[in-house]
Amino acid sequence: MDERNGYSPNPENPEDFTGLRLSKVKTTAAGVPAVLSSFKMIIKEAGFFRGNKALLNLNQKGGFDCPSCAWPDPDDERSGIAEYCENGARAVADEATTKRLTAAFFAENSVFDLSLLSDYEIGKKGRVAQPMYLPKGATHYQPISWKESFEKISEHLNRLDTPDEAVFYTSGRTSNEAAFLYQLFVREYGTNNLPDCSNMCHESSGVALGESLGIGKGSVKLEDFYEAEVIMILGQNPGTNHPRMLSALQKAKRNGAIIISINPLPETGLMGFNNPQQLKGVLGIDAALTDIFLQVKLNGDLALLQAIEYLLLKEEMKYPRTVFDKDFIEKHTIDYDAFSRHIMQVDMDACVEQSGISLQQIKETADILKDRDRIIACWAMGLTQHKNAVDTIKEVVNLLLLKGSIGKPGSGTCPVRGHSNVQGDRTMGIYEKPSAKFLNAIETQFGFKPPEKHGYDVVESIVAMHEGKGKVFIAMGGNFLSATPDTNYTAQALRKCNLTVQISTKLNRSHLIHGEEALILPCLGRSDKDMINGINQYVTCENSMGVVQSSKGVLKPVSNKLLSEPVIVSRMARAVLGNKSKINWEAYAQHYDTIRNDIEKTILGFENYNERANQPGGFYLPNCNREGWFDTLSGKAHFNIATFEKPDLAADELMMMTIRSHDQFNTTIYGLNDRYRGIYNERRVIFMNQKDMNNRGLKSGDVVDIYNNHNGVERVASHFIIVPFSIPQGCAATYFPETNILVPIDSVADKSNTPTSKMIVIKVKNHVSLPA
Repeated sequence: MDERNGYSPNPENPEDFTGLRLSKVKTTAAGVPAVLSSFKMIIKEAGFFRGNKALLNLNQKGGFDCPSCAWPDPDDERSGIAEYCENGARAVADEATTKRLTAAFFAENSVFDLSLLSDYEIGKKGRVAQPMYLPKGATHYQPISWKESFEKISEHLNRLDTPDEAVFYTSGRTSNEAAFLYQLFVREYGTNNLPDCSNMCHESSGVALGESLGIGKGSVKLEDFYEAEVIMILGQNPGTNHPRMLSALQKAKRNGAIIISINPLPETGLMGFNNPQQLKGVLGIDAALTDIFLQVKLNGDLALLQAIEYLLLKEEMKYPRTVFDKDFIEKHTIDYDAFSRHIMQVDMDACVEQSGISLQQIKETADILKDRDRIIACWAMGLTQHKNAVDTIKEVVNLLLLKGSIGKPGSGTCPVRGHSNVQGDRTMGIYEKPSAKFLNAIETQFGFKPPEKHGYDVVESIVAMHEGKGKVFIAMGGNFLSATPDTNYTAQALRKCNLTVQISTKLNRSHLIHGEEALILPCLGRSDKDMINGINQYVTCENSMGVVQSSKGVLKPVSNKLLSEPVIVSRMARAVLGNKSKINWEAYAQHYDTIRNDIEKTILGFENYNERANQPGGFYLPNCNREGWFDTLSGKAHFNIATFEKPDLAADELMMMTIRSHDQFNTTIYGLNDRYRGIYNERRVIFMNQKDMNNRGLKSGDVVDIYNNHNGVERVASHFIIVPFSIPQGCAATYFPETNILVPIDSVADKSNTPTSKMIVIKVKNHVSLPA
């Protein structure tokens, strides 16, 4: 039987249809439908009282931090009723569910049978209620004690030839406390193999900002949005991925800001927003957001930005010191002259062709920017997951530097992070390429010499496991298989491991595609009470704008066999390192103030950590750009010179990007609808331009297979339904993780090594079923 054509089960990526229904694309986001959707799910999963208790404490001062996106909470007053969005409510409902997976569930369901379910069906099974172990050759997970689990991990790690044969992954959900302990354990164990979800999302941002501006984080505060004259949103869909951002954009617009949206798809949330907490939003009044929509081709952003800069430079040459902030440029930047010479050579016809934006729209955009300097640039995966992602983000920085739009109110850089503490994890040292300064601080504080050799990032970890160089894989949260590129290749890599360990709240596909032996270690979620010695412990998180604040759960855990992530790491470290360790791991497991005390002594910016973490709303970390200086070798911001290249496509090829549906957050699938795009009850769809369909003799509803042939390796994603959509000709879009199978393991961004999930060259062919 041919697996590609759906005749045999596919545990890595099931290919069943669920029944597509189409409706009109929505023109506004949120509103009453969002409220109804939120409450429907919270009541279904957690029940009325438990669910509402969670929602009333979500993102409140003294409550718990949303386990969804990293958009910041207001510094001032917060809504006492609903300081959250639809997707935040769904994330809490998903975590607060009362469904429990005990030993009986795993005895009744084999690993293989569970793997044939969709990611949506797997996620809906419920919370893992006790540690589970899959012996070598076994078909079912079986219960195991916590003590035996840690002994099993110790046995595997301590018999490796070198610590570098172990890989320790981290998800962005992990708290600061757990992340700090995790990297501390891993480094005392003897490796820097600390891949994390940043490697797959904003690594390109960190590299670009670090090299250009001296810090790999954004420079704005939430209040800057309310003072901005122009807000540019590039490659981002706030309506689905960061819905609370829409409130900030609406307030900014009412204060006079002009909003420019640059994206291949006309995302509903950027076009219009009905704020459900305001009467106008309930009534559908005053919803418009975007002033200029630039429907750019995939990877056309660099060409578009350079075209805008060219027009601005021409104006500056005509009227010196009126368009650019020359005082800022001369005092705070280097390489302006070389950059301006480069921009003067830009071919505008090539920019128009590459970007897909008309010269008229480019001129309109340049005219808006010409006389304004309070400019914020926001971006997300639409910029970061391309081969030239670092150069594209540096071009965003170039534009801001020309206008002096960094380090002043109402302006700056704003990479909008996905997971709620992905930025905090990096601050805590979850990084495969740690600085000498950080390692020296570890050695000074803890008395052991951490390894200096750089470790594996995500892509390098997958390759290492595939080649037999990575033999133990431990994941602190996340769904590694579904999040990573080249699904079949990654599955093969995981299966070659001696042991895979997943520290998780709920069942996911990474539990079902495993090493020779496998462990599931169930942990507490953000909403769960974490009682130790009679005290409900709190943890801290860092949002997209560098605010660190406390998070304390309020719900009774669904099982008394769950441990918190800090306790799991502490006990794992004690089991693995034993008497060799110089660290008092037991103290960390008794009270988290002890962890924060040591973070304070190790990482700059965390002075009086315990005291400030308990302040309502938390505290801001230092940010050199926000303070008006640049922590580069030169002490100045760097202009970057880059050129864009026309994609080398055959006549029958398309450029495809992976996207989220509205019913998902990262790899967690809440439902089968994408109501803003008019998609219901189906995820295996491919959005195409009608002209591309006509050129291929395809029509709406046709079932196709999608092919990628990168470096001579054929990758196929079978059974996708064509949906005509507003997308530039030559471009297509599909949901992940269903099409991660097409993202080549060796197609990555320069410098950041991020998989190029927003630029996959494909061919689309009618699906032809083969006879059994």
